[in-house]
Amino acid sequence: MHRRIFFQKSMLTLGALSLGKQKILRAMRVDPWKITMLTNEIGIFTEKGGTIAFHFSKDGITVIDAQFPDTAPHLIAELKKRKDEPFRLLINTHHHGDHTSGNIAFKGVTDRVLAHENSLTNQKRVAIANKNEDKQYYPNQTFSKEWNEDIGKEKVGLYYYGAAHTNGDAVIHFKHANIVHVGDLVFNRRHPFVDRSAGANMQSWIKVLDATLKKFDKKTIFVCGHSGENYDVKGSKDMLLSFQDYLGNVLKLVDREIKAGKSKDEILKATEIPGSPEWKGDGIERPLTAAYEEITNA
Repeated sequence: MHRRIFFQKSMLTLGALSLGKQKILRAMRVDPWKITMLTNEIGIFTEKGGTIAFHFSKDGITVIDAQFPDTAPHLIAELKKRKDEPFRLLINTHHHGDHTSGNIAFKGVTDRVLAHENSLTNQKRVAIANKNEDKQYYPNQTFSKEWNEDIGKEKVGLYYYGAAHTNGDAVIHFKHANIVHVGDLVFNRRHPFVDRSAGANMQSWIKVLDATLKKFDKKTIFVCGHSGENYDVKGSKDMLLSFQDYLGNVLKLVDREIKAGKSKDEILKATEIPGSPEWKGDGIERPLTAAYEEITNA
């Protein structure tokens, strides 16, 4: 009798250990991506590359940016699990590959890809230079200054304010939710890439941020393309103001060093941007080089 009870308890214990092991294994299977819902209808997807935003509605799913060919399918599959709606529209904030090379995953998923006209020009130019046109899914709708569209209960507005990170950066506003995706117009505490080959201009970038700040109110939630370690890709106007100050501080530093007679190589040895110490880590040479070329017309 005692031996039977002991055996039964032993089996229960082994079963519990097995269930515990299953839970541990499930916990160890962490998805490489993350979805954060900002409202019931709007969320953001992060894995690698630029931040993706998406919107659910009865008229279909809208997606902003597409990251890479190996990450976009994760997004598409996850959104299909959550909503049984067709994909209505893919929007590109600008042409860079970490935002658009995943477009190809949407071929056959949505027949509409929208971007600024310069973004399309840049994407084609880069694809031709890299000889990978077959891997592109180009925008088939473009706008010049402004685009507005009603999608379900939401009103979506796209705006262009001039050269900045590139010459084709779009600002996308979900008007009802008051959420704005600014793409790579903001790098939150991360040194930015300044694509002068695509018409980028840091002084104009500051003015573009001015226009963006004037367009929206204190309650607007902004989503940016990239952030530094331990910093968020979403924030308030303060996030934009801080980055705008950073751009100004980069230009001031480089201008001061040029006037002091320093060479480009000497300027690139800087390890911190005075006035913007929160921007740390690799990549400081990118904005320093762009500022030097802009100021000297190199």
